[in-house]
Amino acid sequence: MGGFAALMELLSNTGQAVLVGVGVAVAWVLRKGLPATVLVVVAAAAGWAVGPIPMLVCAGWTAGARIRRVWSLVGTFVVGWALFTMTGVLKEGASFSPKLLLPLSFGAFLVVAVLPALYGRYRAQRRALLDALRERNEQLLRERVMVVHQARLRERHRIAQDMHDSLGHQLALISVHSGALEVDRTLTDRQREAVGVLRQAAVAAMRELREVVGVLHDESTAVPATAPAAGGVPTAGSAATGAGAGAPARGGVDGIEGLVESSRAAGAGIDLTVEGERRPLAAAVDHAAYRIVQEALTNAHKHAPGAPIGVALRYEPDALVVEVTNARAPELVGARVGVGAAVSGGQGLTGLRERARLVGGMVHAGPTPEQGFRLAAVLPYEGEEQDAAADGAEDWMLDGLPPVEEPERKRRSPAMGCALGVVAIAVTVLGLAVWGVVAFVKGTNDATVQQPMYDQIRVGTAESEVLQTLPRGNDFITDTYKGTGPEIPEGAHCRWFALNGAPGAGWNEEHVARFCFRDGALVEKQEYVISG
Repeated sequence: MGGFAALMELLSNTGQAVLVGVGVAVAWVLRKGLPATVLVVVAAAAGWAVGPIPMLVCAGWTAGARIRRVWSLVGTFVVGWALFTMTGVLKEGASFSPKLLLPLSFGAFLVVAVLPALYGRYRAQRRALLDALRERNEQLLRERVMVVHQARLRERHRIAQDMHDSLGHQLALISVHSGALEVDRTLTDRQREAVGVLRQAAVAAMRELREVVGVLHDESTAVPATAPAAGGVPTAGSAATGAGAGAPARGGVDGIEGLVESSRAAGAGIDLTVEGERRPLAAAVDHAAYRIVQEALTNAHKHAPGAPIGVALRYEPDALVVEVTNARAPELVGARVGVGAAVSGGQGLTGLRERARLVGGMVHAGPTPEQGFRLAAVLPYEGEEQDAAADGAEDWMLDGLPPVEEPERKRRSPAMGCALGVVAIAVTVLGLAVWGVVAFVKGTNDATVQQPMYDQIRVGTAESEVLQTLPRGNDFITDTYKGTGPEIPEGAHCRWFALNGAPGAGWNEEHVARFCFRDGALVEKQEYVISG
């Protein structure tokens, strides 16, 4: 770039080729680190010399791409144009009118510096946008992996919860049945021994189930508390499994009566009461009520075998109340059966509270004053939002992506702003071109005298009267006429005009009219021809 600038200066015969070449080379090296400074300096130099003009194009491109703040960029270009115009006026002020020089410098600066800056800014913003899209795509891929992992954890948690509720309940019933048979006097010793082995096997199976459920639950603790869990969504498989022997296939409020009948068949004294007008329930609420009763009966069979149990469903105006109570276990039954410490994984009540929370309800559990135990749950009738959240969790597991709909946002395209800038510059340059044509025509008329007007002006006429007759004149057009023609009278000052309508001029010749004044009067008028 420095050599090209030196060559342009050498061709223009300014004698500054080496200085300009070195300066442009330094500016080329510093343009990326100091884009604003380089633009201002090169703009000032381009107004004075021809060589730095190509460097001004590069400086404008770099400034547009690297100056991020819009107003800083605008301020830099305003200062650059001011210096560009100032140095141009200092160099060409004697030859050009300031009214003509200012628009010319403005149009030239727009084309040479501002247009490359707009394109450079568009390229930089487009590159930044592509980088942002690439990073967002990578982030979405990472989030997809995380969502799939969380979906697996939620599925593990659902499996653990269903195993705990359904299989635990069935094993508890087996244990109660075998315990009742073990004390039956009609059985022989051998039969009683076989029943005892059956009961011990049920207890061992329950203990192993608790361990497996505990492992699955511990691995699922990474799921955020606010994340929708699939445990509240009843499925055909889990409902059928949880119903147990003699229970309906559907796990809901309709299946609670089957749970009660199963417990009665095991020898437990249990009463079921339903109060209030029955109301339709959301699917998740219906399933949660079934699971709560199932878990409460399981706990009663384990911790208070032989104690009477009460199950109550109350349809309140705004919620369903599920209540399960049991009295203190008879000591005689516990001692005779020989039941050891009850197997507990510590996850039952926690799972019930989570189920109730997912449908917008709550669970309370604790001992009663009669040394029994009471579990009560309040479940709202409508749980559409919770059902939707649970269904969304299943969709995550199927699709691998979260069903999140981002709101539509108006995104500003970098091409739009740059295109508007290019249009504005094109309109400005076109307006300057039109203005230049009009100004040139008007200047030509001001610098031209018609032949009849020249003939009617007489020598000796007062200067003020002659000036009122003549056009305003234009030094930009008539500057080349000065120093031509016959010798100027001593002590006189003259004005030159192009003479229009004079016969005999060739294609490369111009007729010139000269008016010379001295002591306030016209002392000479001359008409002559110069070669173009």
